[in-house]
Amino acid sequence: MLQILIPTDFSENSWNAIKYGMALYQNSKCTFHLVHIHPIPPYSGAGSSVRAKAQIYEEHVLKDSKEQLQQLLQRIKELPFNTDHIFITSAKHDFFVESIKRESEERKIDMIIMGTKGASGLKKVAMGSNTGDVITKVKCPLLAVPEEAKFTEPKEIVFPTDYHISYDVKVLDTLMAMAKMNKSAIRVLHISRKGEELSPEQIKNKDFLDDYLVDFEHSFHSLTGTKLEAAVQCFTESREVDMIAMVAKSLNFFQRILFRPTVEEISYHTKIPFLVLHE
Repeated sequence: MLQILIPTDFSENSWNAIKYGMALYQNSKCTFHLVHIHPIPPYSGAGSSVRAKAQIYEEHVLKDSKEQLQQLLQRIKELPFNTDHIFITSAKHDFFVESIKRESEERKIDMIIMGTKGASGLKKVAMGSNTGDVITKVKCPLLAVPEEAKFTEPKEIVFPTDYHISYDVKVLDTLMAMAKMNKSAIRVLHISRKGEELSPEQIKNKDFLDDYLVDFEHSFHSLTGTKLEAAVQCFTESREVDMIAMVAKSLNFFQRILFRPTVEEISYHTKIPFLVLHE
């Protein structure tokens, strides 16, 4: 049974992530761990009166959070329901990223699903945000679901790469599982400068990908002389791509696609789910 962790702040974008996750795994046996984390407020002092106030505050906020989680479960019951889906709720008063990390390790989480805040999705999200911090600090596959994303079976998954890193089989296994579950085709996308040729190391990594993907429908694509973000935008539009997958290991390349675009014509952040692969 798959273990799926969905942090919720009871906003509409986190609700969208829940709906998307349930639809994505509609034919799978899953336990969804719905967790609300009320962040620990900064305060100074360690006296008994401070600790007592903190404990009273924690009891109050957790009681409220647990009630909201029960209301969330009632809302979920109104959706088309898969009887193989189990829901476990928990409320925490903790540091956000540390709590997600602990939950993912203790519950042996297979996938974290997070809604991205605001109508602009990840477009204006900084690396210091909750989603950005979880992506870079928690070594667990993560699916970022933009607020405007509507579920459609991911028939095409684009995999942007610069071929500069060797691929760990565990990383690719997550991508393979997603493709197998949805009978998805994988489109490997390389963006290069004009006149630039692949190095022997890049060719080796590309050949490895080709061999590893042999049992899946896949193809290799190259765009030349285009800015990285614009190339991803152009490719996703031309092929009606349903999901973007990337390896978190290639951090600079990854950040450019996921976090830096601010121009309005870059809209893939607002509509297309982003699958983050970790070793």
